[in-house]
Amino acid sequence: MTSWQEYLRFVVTLTAVLDPFIAVPIFVSLTAGERPRDKRKLAQVVTLTVFLILAGAAFFGERLLVFMGASLPAFQVGGGLVLLLMALAMLNAQAGEIRQTRAEAAELHSRAGVVPLAVPLLAGPGAISTTIIAAQQGGIAHNTLLVVCIALVCALLWIMLGLAERIARRLGTTGLNIATRLLGLLLAAISIQTMAGGLRVLFPGLA
Repeated sequence: MTSWQEYLRFVVTLTAVLDPFIAVPIFVSLTAGERPRDKRKLAQVVTLTVFLILAGAAFFGERLLVFMGASLPAFQVGGGLVLLLMALAMLNAQAGEIRQTRAEAAELHSRAGVVPLAVPLLAGPGAISTTIIAAQQGGIAHNTLLVVCIALVCALLWIMLGLAERIARRLGTTGLNIATRLLGLLLAAISIQTMAGGLRVLFPGLA
């Protein structure tokens, strides 16, 4: 990343990947009957968990790839494919099994905990891949700015979870689905661009 536009692009991409609009109805259903204080506490814990996981990915994700012997271009292609599959599910206003399997969905409604609400519904493979790709070949200053971007996105997530009931009432199911589909369309374009960047490095003849 070489410009503020790229950091803005990362914020937009990460917001689309996390998709707080998908989390809103799930959070409302999960916390039904809970006291407002408990709802706020769960929102804070979920948001903090997402932040810590993604911040860790920003600083240590690339090192893990090097340790595993995976190249960044290959990870770009794989990560882009993950994002594309997530985008296709979002276009159908669904969470998709990459974000959350049926077993995880059942577990989510059987207990009120951080898992699997924060992981993998929010900070799942898509968000982690997006963060690692953005952090590639960056120094401490670059990764620190990425963490600031992650904090901004998590702040938005925290606000939306705190206002989940109001947002659900105002937008309704149709409004939430429309917002998710719009984010899915944006994410589909970003995922194709991410895969194309990786493929150009792996296969220079395609350029």
